[in-house]
Amino acid sequence: MEQKSNAFLETEKISVLMRKYALPCIISLLVAALYNIVDQIFIANASYLGSYGNAANTVVYPLTVVALAIAVMIGDGCCAFVSLSLGAGEKEKAHRSIGSAVLLCVLSSLILTAIYLIFQDQILAFFGGTVNEETFHHSKEYFIWICIGIPFYMFGQALNPIIRSDGSPKFAMVSTLAGAVVNIILDPIFIFVFHWGMMGAALATIIGQILTAVLAVWYLFHMKAIKLSKDSFHFYFPLQKRYLALGMTSFLSQISLVAAMAAINNMIQKYGALDAIFGQAQYAQIPMAVVGIVMKFFQIVISISVGMAAGCIPIVGYNMGAGRKDRASQLFTRLLICEGLVGAVALVIVEFFPQQLIAVFGAANESQYYTDFAIRAFRIYLCMMVFACINKGTFIYLQSLGRALASTLLSMVREVVFGVGFALLLPLFFGLDGVLYSMPVSDILTFVIAVVLIRQTYGMLRSDKNNSAS
Repeated sequence: MEQKSNAFLETEKISVLMRKYALPCIISLLVAALYNIVDQIFIANASYLGSYGNAANTVVYPLTVVALAIAVMIGDGCCAFVSLSLGAGEKEKAHRSIGSAVLLCVLSSLILTAIYLIFQDQILAFFGGTVNEETFHHSKEYFIWICIGIPFYMFGQALNPIIRSDGSPKFAMVSTLAGAVVNIILDPIFIFVFHWGMMGAALATIIGQILTAVLAVWYLFHMKAIKLSKDSFHFYFPLQKRYLALGMTSFLSQISLVAAMAAINNMIQKYGALDAIFGQAQYAQIPMAVVGIVMKFFQIVISISVGMAAGCIPIVGYNMGAGRKDRASQLFTRLLICEGLVGAVALVIVEFFPQQLIAVFGAANESQYYTDFAIRAFRIYLCMMVFACINKGTFIYLQSLGRALASTLLSMVREVVFGVGFALLLPLFFGLDGVLYSMPVSDILTFVIAVVLIRQTYGMLRSDKNNSAS
């Protein structure tokens, strides 16, 4: 019998595998998150952009998340399916799923870019870009250039988990890191030296994304466990149906975040206009700029949370394919503990050091109203970070087990039913602060449901154990 690829996933210590796979995945996701965050930091500290540029960045950010949602649905789903296939010794399914995923990513990125460019004004208005004239001007400039990089961005993000499934988490990390470093170097040059404003921030991002995409293409021709051929690159619809189902949770966790941001941005615009301070034209952009910053910190934390869980997908998938439920159960326990610790550290930071966080995003150039609202936003919006991290880890672990339906339903309840619902409902009673309360309320209620699914998952993993863990 042919020896299965990546057999060490069934024999190596769980703790060692988690470090090997989760750490590069965390770094990859953090670096991917830094693209937009770095842009916002430099934009905020440019006196000629300030909170107007910050608000514009907040308006455009959800549109990049839509692109990311499609990319991770393809990439994470393919990663989970490839890992399950390799664990079961089915190499043909593995290489065909990767080839079809590449084609699907390219096609979907081109379609999305076309839609963005055709309906740009309507899209920007939907996400709150019309809060005032200056914000809309900056939003449009940033958006047009960001659109050009969408195909490269999606390709790099989709290939990242696929590269991990081939047993190369370090290369996946380095390819993303290389693009982010280029972005960090070029941002201050384009914004402060050339004074290219929002266009400069976008160009720095695009160049970094192109580099990551080029490295991903190179890797496709140098894969280790899976060898691609001409036969790999076809639209194998039965395989696509299976791996897209596994990636649906990743898609919903991102796309529903877009729905929540659309609701939040519109509620901010509506109830900010009724506020005694933020109803004034010169301060109207502040709530949107601040909430955008708070979301960026949340993105950093949740990238760590998702990175830990997503990094475990190849390990869980392989061991489930090989019938090693005992090892999958051990990994789940370690994952939940780590998720809780990440959330606890984040909670301490937002509750005790909000002013220091705000300073990074150019608070020195803004009014006291900006600082006061930002402190309140950090402390309220992110006060349930422990639950948020555990919830995310649970979503993705269920996905890695192949429990696409349970994972998808839980993600939909959190992001759409609770996330959008409370963002629309609570401002009716609490005004602008209601937008901030929507996040912790959603995380508390989701955690109650997650606890039930966690118990069910342990029950399933403890049944029919084959061997004791290595």
